[in-house]
Amino acid sequence: MSSGFLALLAFAPILLAGVLLIGLRWSARTAMPVVYGITALIALFAWDMSFNRVLSSTLQGLVITLSLLWIIFGAILLLNTLKYSGGIAAIRSGFAAISPDPRIQVVIICWLFGCFIEGASGFGTPAAIVAPLLVAMGFPAMAAVLMGMLLQSTPVSFGAVGTPIIVGVSAGVDNVAIAETLIAHGYAWTDYLNWISVRVAIIHAMVGTIMPALMVLMLTRFFGKEKSWKAGWEAVPFALFGGLAFTLPYALTGIFLGPEFPSLLGGLVGLAVVTLAARAGFLVPKNVWQFADRKDWPLSWVGTIEMRAEDLGSRPMSALRAWIPYVLVGALLVVSRVFPEVTAALKGVALNFTAILGEAGINAGLDPLYLPGGVLVAVVMVTFFIHRMRLSELSRAVRESSGVLLSAGFVLLFTVPMVRILINSGINGAELPSMPVAMAHFVADNVGGIYPLFAPAVGALGAFLAGSNTVSNMMFSQFQFGVANSLGLSTVLVISAQAVGAAAGNMIAIHNVVAASATVGMLGREGLTLRKTIWPTIYYVTLTGIITLIGCYVLGLTDPVALG
Repeated sequence: MSSGFLALLAFAPILLAGVLLIGLRWSARTAMPVVYGITALIALFAWDMSFNRVLSSTLQGLVITLSLLWIIFGAILLLNTLKYSGGIAAIRSGFAAISPDPRIQVVIICWLFGCFIEGASGFGTPAAIVAPLLVAMGFPAMAAVLMGMLLQSTPVSFGAVGTPIIVGVSAGVDNVAIAETLIAHGYAWTDYLNWISVRVAIIHAMVGTIMPALMVLMLTRFFGKEKSWKAGWEAVPFALFGGLAFTLPYALTGIFLGPEFPSLLGGLVGLAVVTLAARAGFLVPKNVWQFADRKDWPLSWVGTIEMRAEDLGSRPMSALRAWIPYVLVGALLVVSRVFPEVTAALKGVALNFTAILGEAGINAGLDPLYLPGGVLVAVVMVTFFIHRMRLSELSRAVRESSGVLLSAGFVLLFTVPMVRILINSGINGAELPSMPVAMAHFVADNVGGIYPLFAPAVGALGAFLAGSNTVSNMMFSQFQFGVANSLGLSTVLVISAQAVGAAAGNMIAIHNVVAASATVGMLGREGLTLRKTIWPTIYYVTLTGIITLIGCYVLGLTDPVALG
């Protein structure tokens, strides 16, 4: 079987998903069961995977799905709790006091607050939290999902306190062999990770600073009354200021402190700076832009979860008390990830499955207290007392939130298992590489010396499949290392391009779109979102590839130690 035909077969499920979701505009609810079935057939008959391994991969995917649904439930429950406590009404008023302009709000709420949440938690949590908050602020549900997906780019490589680098890269390469070479030259494995962190931070800062400007432009172009780019350009100076307010401290933290805190500190510093600037009117457009009247919105913009004025709690509440739940979410996520003792205690309550159905390497687990869903539910319980809610209000919030899971769960029941089959296909009777690696090999073998241009796209492909920067780095870091070595290029720079591309790929990760859509009642319209997020993703991986190519051949960047 030729490498080209092998790559085409491996790419078939991805191509089919794109055609059905984006081309034919099928809902994910209809498309993903078909894609799962085709993936299983390719695995069984082309890759000669055993039925037992396909089934165990499916079961692994179902356990992961439970984790995703737990996060979605927590995010929706917190939103509904604040809706009935009166917190959302106070938050709305508070942001309106800073600026009533949605272009300004999206920079502050989605970009900066979202980047902070990404730094603390990762794994799709920011979009699940930010999208419903934007809906509560009066954004169309479709716009809220789009903004939430675009947020999942620049901060993702250092999300969850650096997990994509610390865990993803470390587990994705032969770090024992690399460490031996490093030690022989007076370095350590942590030095190698820090070299990668520096380059990842710098590349992201160069490429990602304009992301909030793209968010603003797409907001006015697709959701404005006049569907105009012009209204977006008016807010671009403020959006670029918001971008720099995040990427400058982000890059400095990555350079001097390592991979744990760039997104956390960048989001926190940026949020403080930009909020003060907005209050002072710095770079804020003179004209206030607004969405068209709600009655004029197309049905495709509107989700089933709405924030009508008559549904919001009527009791008066200060902005500080209203924001306490979200402050607690950020604080608890940081504490649970930074302090090992707390992490161990929370992970002590877990349901783990090792070698599912006897298949080596196919493991899964559910950590209900450690997952962001556990943090969100805990904050809901605290909010019940802080906001002096009635039991009937909390019960209503729980009922509404539970209903959303039924629709979201059905889609994810097929999406995540499909991904796990692809990832686990490396063990097979045909002695073939896994499907993602087969695709990557074909690209590397056919582009030669200009491979650095395509390295970020390989990372994005992994994230598109797995919905995770961490998993993409696990899948492809060793492959990227090997290609860089064979071409005599910097392994640090090429793996950095992998990590940046994998972050960008989160903007088009199918089950991330499903998860974000579920939080605002937008299930069934995932293809409409993907048709828009594909363009910023192409921008991100293309510019990153060009920067990597320049670094390799123009600047002549090399590894501090020859690792080949």
